[in-house]
Amino acid sequence: MPEFRYNGKLYYNPVEFAMDRIGGTWKMPILWRLKDRVMRYSEIKRDIPHISDKMLTTQLRELEADGFIHRKVYPVVPPKTEYSITDHGKKAIPIIDTIRSYGLALMEEAGIGH
Repeated sequence: MPEFRYNGKLYYNPVEFAMDRIGGTWKMPILWRLKDRVMRYSEIKRDIPHISDKMLTTQLRELEADGFIHRKVYPVVPPKTEYSITDHGKKAIPIIDTIRSYGLALMEEAGIGH
Protein backbone atom coordinates (compact mmCIF):
# COMPACT_ATOMS: atom_id res chain seq x y z
CA MET A 1 0.00 0.00 0.00
CA PRO A 2 1.36 3.43 -0.83
CA GLU A 3 1.98 5.94 1.93
CA PHE A 4 -0.71 8.52 2.58
CA ARG A 5 -1.33 11.70 4.54
CA TYR A 6 -4.18 12.44 6.91
CA ASN A 7 -4.47 15.69 8.89
CA GLY A 8 -0.90 16.54 7.96
CA LYS A 9 0.60 13.28 9.23
CA LEU A 10 2.28 10.71 7.01
CA TYR A 11 1.17 7.08 7.38
CA TYR A 12 2.76 4.03 5.79
CA ASN A 13 0.00 1.46 6.32
CA PRO A 14 -3.55 1.05 7.65
CA VAL A 15 -2.40 -0.62 10.89
CA GLU A 16 -0.34 2.46 11.76
CA PHE A 17 -3.36 4.64 10.97
CA ALA A 18 -5.67 2.56 13.19
CA MET A 19 -3.19 2.43 16.05
CA ASP A 20 -2.81 6.20 15.89
CA ARG A 21 -6.56 6.41 16.56
CA ILE A 22 -6.95 3.79 19.32
CA GLY A 23 -3.40 2.84 20.30
CA GLY A 24 -1.27 3.94 23.19
CA THR A 25 -1.61 3.15 26.85
CA TRP A 26 -5.01 4.66 27.59
CA LYS A 27 -7.38 4.88 24.63
CA MET A 28 -8.31 1.21 24.49
CA PRO A 29 -8.89 0.96 28.26
CA ILE A 30 -11.13 4.04 28.08
CA LEU A 31 -13.14 2.63 25.17
CA TRP A 32 -13.37 -0.75 26.92
CA ARG A 33 -14.92 0.87 30.00
CA LEU A 34 -17.40 2.89 27.93
CA LYS A 35 -18.54 -0.09 25.85
CA ASP A 36 -21.36 -1.00 28.23
CA ARG A 37 -22.20 2.22 30.03
CA VAL A 38 -22.13 5.98 30.17
CA MET A 39 -19.53 7.33 32.58
CA ARG A 40 -18.67 10.65 34.13
CA TYR A 41 -15.08 11.92 34.11
CA SER A 42 -14.61 11.09 37.80
CA GLU A 43 -15.86 7.53 37.26
CA ILE A 44 -13.37 6.95 34.45
CA LYS A 45 -10.59 8.46 36.57
CA ARG A 46 -11.49 6.25 39.52
CA ASP A 47 -11.65 3.16 37.28
CA ILE A 48 -8.22 3.90 35.74
CA PRO A 49 -6.27 5.09 38.81
CA HIS A 50 -2.82 5.36 37.19
CA ILE A 51 -3.83 7.88 34.51
CA SER A 52 -3.13 11.54 35.25
CA ASP A 53 -5.87 14.16 34.93
CA LYS A 54 -4.01 15.82 32.07
CA MET A 55 -3.61 12.54 30.17
CA LEU A 56 -7.23 11.50 30.73
CA THR A 57 -8.45 14.86 29.47
CA THR A 58 -6.16 14.65 26.42
CA GLN A 59 -7.20 11.10 25.56
CA LEU A 60 -10.91 11.88 25.97
CA ARG A 61 -10.57 14.92 23.69
CA GLU A 62 -8.74 12.88 21.03
CA LEU A 63 -11.29 10.06 21.18
CA GLU A 64 -14.09 12.61 20.86
CA ALA A 65 -12.39 14.40 17.96
CA ASP A 66 -11.96 11.08 16.14
CA GLY A 67 -15.62 10.20 16.70
CA PHE A 68 -15.10 7.26 19.06
CA ILE A 69 -16.88 8.79 22.03
CA HIS A 70 -19.55 11.39 22.65
CA ARG A 71 -19.25 14.05 25.35
CA LYS A 72 -22.46 15.45 26.80
CA VAL A 73 -22.32 18.48 29.08
CA TYR A 74 -25.31 19.27 31.26
CA PRO A 75 -25.94 22.95 32.10
CA VAL A 76 -26.05 22.46 35.86
CA VAL A 77 -23.99 23.62 38.82
CA PRO A 78 -21.65 21.94 39.50
CA PRO A 79 -21.00 21.01 35.86
CA LYS A 80 -21.89 17.45 34.87
CA THR A 81 -20.23 15.80 31.89
CA GLU A 82 -20.92 12.30 30.64
CA TYR A 83 -19.00 10.21 28.13
CA SER A 84 -20.46 7.45 25.98
CA ILE A 85 -19.20 5.31 23.14
CA THR A 86 -20.45 6.06 19.63
CA ASP A 87 -21.35 3.55 16.93
CA HIS A 88 -17.95 4.33 15.40
CA GLY A 89 -16.31 3.53 18.74
CA LYS A 90 -18.25 0.28 19.09
CA LYS A 91 -16.57 -0.96 15.90
CA ALA A 92 -13.24 -0.90 17.77
CA ILE A 93 -14.46 -3.11 20.64
CA PRO A 94 -14.00 -6.50 18.86
CA ILE A 95 -10.42 -5.47 18.01
CA ILE A 96 -9.76 -4.40 21.60
CA ASP A 97 -11.28 -7.67 22.84
CA THR A 98 -8.96 -9.67 20.57
CA ILE A 99 -5.89 -7.72 21.71
CA ARG A 100 -6.99 -8.07 25.35
CA SER A 101 -7.45 -11.84 24.99
CA TYR A 102 -4.07 -12.15 23.32
CA GLY A 103 -2.48 -10.12 26.12
CA LEU A 104 -4.06 -12.36 28.76
CA ALA A 105 -2.76 -15.45 26.93
CA LEU A 106 0.74 -13.97 26.76
CA MET A 107 0.58 -13.16 30.48
CA GLU A 108 -0.46 -16.74 31.26
CA GLU A 109 2.40 -18.12 29.13
CA ALA A 110 4.81 -15.85 31.00
CA GLY A 111 3.44 -17.00 34.37
CA ILE A 112 1.98 -13.61 35.19
CA GLY A 113 -1.21 -13.72 37.22
CA HIS A 114 -4.10 -11.38 36.56
